[in-house]
Amino acid sequence: MSGVVGSYSDVAVTRSAEAAPGFDARFSAVWRRYEYRIADAVTGYDPLERHRTTSVRASLDHEAMDAAARSLIGLHDFAAYCKPREEATTIRTLLEFDWHRDEAGVLVANVKADAFCHSMVRALVGACVAVGEGRLDTEDVSDIRDARERVPEVKVLAARGLTLTQVGYPADDLLAQRAEQTRARRSYE
Repeated sequence: MSGVVGSYSDVAVTRSAEAAPGFDARFSAVWRRYEYRIADAVTGYDPLERHRTTSVRASLDHEAMDAAARSLIGLHDFAAYCKPREEATTIRTLLEFDWHRDEAGVLVANVKADAFCHSMVRALVGACVAVGEGRLDTEDVSDIRDARERVPEVKVLAARGLTLTQVGYPADDLLAQRAEQTRARRSYE
């Protein structure tokens, strides 16, 4: 398989199989899970982790970040946390969003949703970092979401801390139906 992805790829193919009829890798998914890793002043910068961990120079309050993240869970219009795209909806169901420190002290966000808008995870993480630094209050992240306008206080963080870790799919006989449902434009109100 190294000929397909290259000798030093960011992806490793461990097996392959023919997909069920109606399968669409993007549109058949019912949820996706991302992880975002941040090394702050508490953890310190580890150059060996630079490809999968972003650095922030401040000491971040991960409990405030976790509270802010959890306040965003649910079905909402996330326009304030998305890069707008013509004809695309910004309505999403955020199923899980929480923060913890791993055994090395690195802050790890767990973000799971039915779908994500362009730059959404990195903007949500940026909002939580602003809370962790004390630049925003915990309640501000949901107020920003509900205002549906991007604000300069919320920075879209670097891609290097972001990893897609899981994608959930329905049973094979529901794949085509799910893809059709996902392609339909959603409304919120």
